[in-house]
Order: sequence, then C-alpha cells, then structure tokens
Amino acid sequence: MTVIDFTAFIGRLATASGETILPFFRTSLSVDNKSDSDFDPVTEADRAAEAVMRRLIKASFPQHGIVGEEFGNEREDADYVWVLDPIDGTKSFIAGFPIWGTLIALLHKGTPVFGMMHQPYIGERFSGDSGSAHYSGPSGERRLQVRRCASLKEATAYTTSPLLMNPADRACFTRIENAARLTRYGGDCYSYCMLAAGHLDLVVETELKPYDIAALIPIITGAGGVVTTWDGKPAQSGGRIIAAGDPRVHEAAMRMLNA
Repeated sequence: MTVIDFTAFIGRLATASGETILPFFRTSLSVDNKSDSDFDPVTEADRAAEAVMRRLIKASFPQHGIVGEEFGNEREDADYVWVLDPIDGTKSFIAGFPIWGTLIALLHKGTPVFGMMHQPYIGERFSGDSGSAHYSGPSGERRLQVRRCASLKEATAYTTSPLLMNPADRACFTRIENAARLTRYGGDCYSYCMLAAGHLDLVVETELKPYDIAALIPIITGAGGVVTTWDGKPAQSGGRIIAAGDPRVHEAAMRMLNA
C-alpha cells in the first residue's frame, strides 16, 4: 500500500465514523453506564461508529489487529494494530458540546506510527506520523507546530478533570495548577490537539487507556512536542500522561509531579 492509498484509507475511516455518529449528536439518545462505581457513559453512536470502522479494516486488512474501546481486542499481537476510540469525550457528546472526537491510531510492532483525531460536527481533522502533523478544517489546511514556552509559570495547562484522579495524583496535579500561569479543565482529545496546534503548553492526565492516547502521540510528536508517562516512559499503553509543547515544560512538570 502506498502512502497516498494509506492516507485515503484513514480518511475513509474518519468519514465513515463521522457519518455514523452525527445523526445521534444533540438528539435524545439513550445512554448506558459501563461502570459499577462511577459514571462511564456509552451510547449507540459509540458502538455504531466503532463497528463501521472495524468492518472497513477487516475488509481491507484482514491480517491486522484491532484494539477498540467498545468491542475489545482482536489479533492484538499482529505487526500492525489499529487502535480505535469512536467518541473520545462521550460526556461532552451527551451534553451537546462539540469537544469530542474520533481517535484512530495505527501501531507497528507496538509503536504508534500514525494518528488522527476527527471532529465531524466542526469538520476538523488533526493527523500526524511523528515526523510531521497537519490540520484540515473550516479554516483550511496547515502544518501543526507546538509553541515555545520557557517555564511552567508561563504555561497554559489542561486536564480533563482532576476529579478523575485519585487523591494522591490530584495532590500532585495541584502543584502544577499552583505553578502554571493558567489551568483549565475539559477538552479530552481536543486538549492534545490544541497543544499540537500551539495554543496551550501542557496536558496532564491519569488512568488513560491505550485508545485514549495512542492516536494523539504521533500528532503531538509530529508537531514537535513531547508525550510520555509521568515517569518518562513511552505513553502508548496509557496510564499517567504528560504532554508538553516545549521539553523544558515537560521536564519541569515531570519533576513536580514526582516530587
């Protein structure tokens, strides 16, 4: 498969998932809770979008593996594995806010080699292959580039919600809040894409799953950023994550979180 064909196939996945999701958005759809102890919503839109992407992948690449949020793992030991999150930001989705997106990643021997975040309601796509990252949307097309930021005291930081953190991790994150110039909540996958686009400087999260982060890694690194676990290890397995546009901010945040 050529690079052109590959890019076209990723686009097909994004288009098909978006066409499946949009009829459900801002409607009176039913919501199920996947958790016994918390609220972890899933909708028919999540399931339908992942199903259509799985069908396309199996038809085109039957030898590839698939890891998905809603329907589990198939052939996850294959050389090439697709990692899918049909709606990252389901809580925003069910509340009618367009701060959600479909995450599509391709891993080669465990390493993310391509990622896309597609927001079909706004019509935006953020993609990257670790070497470069690109935006396509209502304002046209452009290359993504993180911005320079010398220190935490100059940084804009994001997390989806500190309430998602355990008490110990929340206490660590409070140190980041106290040090940063500005801290905001919300965003899910959008926070990482805004970091890649140069609009913010730091994202700190905990307890992420592989499908929450795998697609975002090539976008961030392709735009010149850094993304690791809190202890500096590769981030594709999820867990506690630090993403930064400037390595100086990444290093300062990692020191502070592990102090």
